[in-house]
Amino acid sequence: MKYTKSNFMMSVVGIIIYITDLIVDIWVSVRFFHEGQYVFGILTVSFMLVGTLVVQCFSYSWYKADLKKAGQESQHRFLLLHCLQGGIFTRYWFALKKGYHVVFKYSNKTDNFIEKQIDPHKEVIDGVTDLSMLRLFETYLEGCPQLVLQLYICLEQGQGNISQYAVLVVSCCAISWSTVDYQISLRKSLPDKKVLTGHCRKFTYLSYKFFTLLSWMLSVVLLLFLDVKIALCLLSFLWILGILWAFKNQTKFCASITMEFLYRIVVGFVLIFTFFNIQGQNTKCPMSCYYIVRVLATLGILIVFWICPLSIFNSDYFVPISIIIALALILGIIFLIVYYGTLHPNRSKEREPDEIDGKLVQIECRMKYFLMD
Repeated sequence: MKYTKSNFMMSVVGIIIYITDLIVDIWVSVRFFHEGQYVFGILTVSFMLVGTLVVQCFSYSWYKADLKKAGQESQHRFLLLHCLQGGIFTRYWFALKKGYHVVFKYSNKTDNFIEKQIDPHKEVIDGVTDLSMLRLFETYLEGCPQLVLQLYICLEQGQGNISQYAVLVVSCCAISWSTVDYQISLRKSLPDKKVLTGHCRKFTYLSYKFFTLLSWMLSVVLLLFLDVKIALCLLSFLWILGILWAFKNQTKFCASITMEFLYRIVVGFVLIFTFFNIQGQNTKCPMSCYYIVRVLATLGILIVFWICPLSIFNSDYFVPISIIIALALILGIIFLIVYYGTLHPNRSKEREPDEIDGKLVQIECRMKYFLMD
């Protein structure tokens, strides 16, 4: 388990995407308020705040738990930084600082660490894995709803401005990057898991996630045009099902009951958009059911749109969007089958087989409770 230069560069790209995403979100929200579109402006800001507040809560609780485990008292500066929404930046600072020293200064010279009995590579990898999961949470809590909102606005108005297009592009990049980066970091942090290596394997995994997610978000946008209340009811229903699934699996991610409850709520929300194994068990059947329901829901939305009057939606957009939804769904399912059928990293024979998306099995390690693909 070694932290490499490529891992360091992924962290650098990660913070660039994170800062860019933050800037374009602020840019588009300011533009909405300036143009008098207060509802869209408030929704954009709300998505940003909800995502970052939840992430700050998890980040601080992890810092607090790590300090307690190390026999140190909780430092008030960390609490202040997280209250000021600086938790992610703080983690990036430590990850890049330690990662730079490990990769470019110490390299294979581990003598300096023998006295401390600390593996510098593992320390950096664990920190990067924490950070990657926080970014994954924020991506699905803020990025996915933001993408749906901006798609809806662009299609409703028949055109978009440069700030909206910037949000669409950056959100897609953030979702794609955080998803792949998370899986790479997570598997690298677990000695009993094989690392997600090879461009073909990474591309297939990314394509499976991207196309299934694109198809579903466009379907949700169509449903919003049909009836906002129906769309919100459907999403709320799926959210509740996800939360119930998390409770049924009795997740044990957090030390406190309050944070565990929050975690299950977040997991339920993530499951609206994509599938994750939340318990580290055989998920062949649950995942199959999940995507069967996804296919049926998508087909149902398309059928409803075909039988409803097209006056509720610009017909010039409906046909190409329907084609994109269908093709994206088909491609996503194909890439899913290829990835899990032939390219999924092999698992340790001593462990539970078919840990498709799930949790980690390292003793006394927070990563053993992380979501996984």
